[in-house]
Amino acid sequence: MKNLRRTALLWAIMTALGFSLGGCRGKSVDVSATLAPETTEAETTRAVIQITQETTEPEPPEPDYYLPEERVEENGKIRSFLTGEMIDASQGNRRPVAVMMSNDKQALPQYGINRAGVVYEAPVEGDMNRYMALIEDFDELERIGSVRSCRTYYTYFAREFEAIYVHFGQSTFAKPYLGKVVANINGIEGLGGSAFYRSSDKRAPHNAYTSGKRILDVSEKFQYTWEYPEDYQGHYRFSRGTVTLEDRPGVMDAKTAYPGYRMNQAKFVYNEEDGLYHRYQYGDVHSGDEGPITVKNVLIQWCEWGHYASTPYLNINVHTGSGGYYVTNGHAVPITWEKDGEFGVTRYYDQDHNEIILNPGKTWVCIIATTDAAQAVKIEG
Repeated sequence: MKNLRRTALLWAIMTALGFSLGGCRGKSVDVSATLAPETTEAETTRAVIQITQETTEPEPPEPDYYLPEERVEENGKIRSFLTGEMIDASQGNRRPVAVMMSNDKQALPQYGINRAGVVYEAPVEGDMNRYMALIEDFDELERIGSVRSCRTYYTYFAREFEAIYVHFGQSTFAKPYLGKVVANINGIEGLGGSAFYRSSDKRAPHNAYTSGKRILDVSEKFQYTWEYPEDYQGHYRFSRGTVTLEDRPGVMDAKTAYPGYRMNQAKFVYNEEDGLYHRYQYGDVHSGDEGPITVKNVLIQWCEWGHYASTPYLNINVHTGSGGYYVTNGHAVPITWEKDGEFGVTRYYDQDHNEIILNPGKTWVCIIATTDAAQAVKIEG
């Protein structure tokens, strides 16, 4: 009778164990081979627990950033590729526009720049900077710009976000890249001209503007598709929580970040109340037509560059990696950057070569010459 009870107990445990091990990555365990014939009930229970522990593998930890496959529509909203925030699906599922904007004093303020999820700032000729504003929410904007001409390196920036690139002319050196690198709407060629108009309150060349409706109308004439490529997984990685940087190598206080641009003397000043960086230039608050400009993340990206032979035009190398800084939430860390092939995105890494995870929100990217970086860029606590 005692043996019968032991046998019944053993079969009950084996039956229960069969259910618990059924999902353990296909591993099979012969319980009877691991138990002695005269095993006590307590010993049998301990053996079953040990077998279960040895054959059950722990789940991998959840990444600290949103995965591409998690980007799904919920209640008419979807996570933006530009900011990592939930926005209307009609905008988030559509490629953004990348609009070239003037930063000449005579052109201020920039119209539509407050709507940009990402802004690239890079020099052109004569120490002047221009912006490329990547905008998802542009449909109702009646005035965007003023719009200026293209430079080669901006075509690659726009391509990284699969954007429709909007510009008013281009340098001779940039012309071969338009169409080849990025879909574009050009204000001085063919159908593209109908996407622009001249305002009466500014003088040329600072009075060329476009609008959301004009961009959409012309893109239809060009038969541009607004759908993202099926394999596009976004540019940045956005945090599930809050990135603070305190535990990163090389961390420093960053109440103010100076990119080092000579003409506009730009700086980003951290405001603890809203957790954002407020932008200043030309000795004053930098405002667009909808108010002061603020961003959550600042990326300072050093690039090698020179000039095209016997010209003032810059030839900025956006493919060969270098260094820089990531600035957010009152702190900064040194970074390096690498580009995923000619048409791939730029990835940023900390000093341990962990990919930088951005805080959800707007991002401003400052392109700086490697030769100027050590002297011009300043991070102050």
